[in-house]
Parts: sequence; structure tokens; C-alpha cells
Amino acid sequence: MRFEDRSSGDSEREEVIDRRHARIAELAGCETIIDARSPAEFAIDHIPGAINCPVLSTEERAIVGTLYNQQGAFEARRVGGGLVAANLARHLATTMADRPADWKPIVYCWRGGLRSGSMVQWLRLVGWNARQLSGGYKRYRKHVIASIETLAPQLRLRVLCGPTGSAKTRVLQALAAIGAQTLDLEDCADHKGSVLGDLPGIEQPSQKRFETRIASALADLDLSRTVYVEAESRKIGKLALPTPLLDRMRASPCVEIVADVDTRLDYLLRDYAYLGDDVEGLAAKIASLHGLQSNETLARWQQWARDHELAPLFRELMTLHYDALYARSQHGNFLRLAEAIEVPVATLDEDGILDAARRVAHLEDEHADEHEHESARASHEPRLVDDDDPSATRPSS
Repeated sequence: MRFEDRSSGDSEREEVIDRRHARIAELAGCETIIDARSPAEFAIDHIPGAINCPVLSTEERAIVGTLYNQQGAFEARRVGGGLVAANLARHLATTMADRPADWKPIVYCWRGGLRSGSMVQWLRLVGWNARQLSGGYKRYRKHVIASIETLAPQLRLRVLCGPTGSAKTRVLQALAAIGAQTLDLEDCADHKGSVLGDLPGIEQPSQKRFETRIASALADLDLSRTVYVEAESRKIGKLALPTPLLDRMRASPCVEIVADVDTRLDYLLRDYAYLGDDVEGLAAKIASLHGLQSNETLARWQQWARDHELAPLFRELMTLHYDALYARSQHGNFLRLAEAIEVPVATLDEDGILDAARRVAHLEDEHADEHEHESARASHEPRLVDDDDPSATRPSS
């Protein structure tokens, strides 16, 4: 028996398989990532930068699934094969019509199975060097979870605190504009983080999409530098912060923006002016505070909302609801808030916000030495390894 020849043949077959597959680490250098799943799956979450070229539409996938359950695998594949062929033909004639001969897309589906495999086979028949993502979206999802669990504890965070109306989000954005590293969780969540925080015309992403956005943001950070983040509760709207990140935030040093009630009210009236465009929607949001405020107070606030009296409404929301909530939750959850460095602000217009951001950044220069041990500790903790590495420990999905 010629073991050498057999071994050579196996190696050649393995090399062919490898040429058709890609690892998660290779996504960063790929010009085109194709999600072959249905539009409904794509909407829930997808790899950042991916385009959706479904081999089965949401409705077609349901049809094939029903056939599989009722008539078996053969009939499902017969019908599904025709649908896949039609969709591939459409993609080749439209989305892929102008792709050059040296195009090298990476294609994925739920777990690297038939859907992405069929697309890769056809693209390779055309002549493109298409590859299938090993493990598909399912493996990428594990990569997202592992990224957050690995990177969050290493972050050198500075948490921006302050009562409602102290323009923490705008200060965070101004910090980014002057070159500081920031993690904008409310931007990831498409929400302002309060009962009135829904953004007009924008629906929050799914929990999975939220976590993918966070993992993507963490991957871009320099762990040796300070990262500014706004103090958040466990939930931003309907979305829950990943526990490793929340734990890191609650144990990190704080900077508190300090402004009086009138200054904060002026800011809120500008920042939430759009709430006056839907007074019944605003009244409904106020109703969600039932049990936290008396029925008399809620009725008064709802009447102010319907009368477009936002100034007295926002003032009482601050003083009677949000300030008390801030005192309870922030001081109870952020362990180092009592030792926070205060940044007093006289105004919260554009100039005042920029000045506050510059002073916050300057504080970091003044207190850099006291955090050197944190950076040293983080430098000895490993960054995330490739999710395809079989020796790495993986969390459950």
C-alpha cells in the first residue's frame, strides 16, 4: 500500500477545501461580504459591511421549510433548488453584474451550509475566487460574544455622569470630535436612554444587532488609551447592555458634568423639541411612569404635553423624577461616583459643550499617572484570539 501517494492526495483535497473556505479573521481584509440568508434574518443581525443577496427570500424559505416538514427532504430540495437557481441568476444579472474578474467575495449563511455553499459554487464556476465563511453567522455570533467578554474588562474607561439634561451625550460626541476615544452606546442602541428616549422615525435594533455594533466598536479601540463612555443603566430603551461591559463601567472612574436646573432645562428644550410634534405620543410615554408618580402628577404632565407646555413639563420631570432616580441609581451602581471629578458648566450651548469636553480631556492628562497600573494590567491580558482557533475557550451562544 502506497501511503505516501494517499497522503499526497488527501493534502491536495484539504487544500482545495481550504481555498473554498475563509476564517473570521479574514473578514477584515475582504472587499465584499455577502449574506446569503433571507432578508428577515439579515434584518435581525449581520456581519458589519455585509450586503444581503438571499438565495431564498423570507417567504421562499418558509415554503421550503413547510415542504421539508410535510413531504420530506427530497421535495424540499427539488423546489428549493429551483428557487435558489432563480435567485442566483437574478443576483448575477444585477448586484454582481459589474464585478471584475479578480473579485474575491466571502459568502455566509446561518452556519456555512447549503445556502452559502450553493452560491460559492456558482460564483466559482463563473471564475470568481469566492469563499464560504466557515461556521457561517452562527460562528460569527460566538465571536461577537467572545469579543465583548474578552475586551470589555481591558477597557480603560472614564464614565461621564451627570443628571438628566447635563448634555452627557453631546459632551461625549465633542470628545470624539477633538480626538478622544469614545464608546457611544446610545448611538449603538439608536436611543437616548430614558423613557422619552425613542428617536423619531427610528426603531431600535435587535439585541443581537446591538451587541454586534458594540463588538465592532470595541475592536477599533486602542486598549492603551482612555475610552470615554456615558453612564447608562442596564437597559437603553428595550436593549440590555452586555454584563461584562456594564460591570467594567460600574467599576471605572467617573467624571461628573455639573449644571444647574435652568441650564439643564434650556438644553432639554432644544434637544427634545421634537417631542412637541407628537403630543399624544408624549402623553403615552408619560403614562408609562404609572406607579412611579402619583396619578395627579401624571395627569398634570399629560395635560402640559397636550398643551405644548414643554418647559414646565421638563422642569418637573427633571426635579421630581429624573434627579431622584439619578441619585438612587447612579450612586448605587457606579462605585466610584462619590470620588468623581466635577466639571461645572455655566452653559450647554455648542461653545459650552465643547469647553466641557476640552476640560474633561485635560483632566485625563492631569491624572494619567494614577491609572498607569490599569494600563499595565490590561497589557498583560490577551486580546481576542481568532474564533476559528480550536484551542481557544468559547462561550455558549
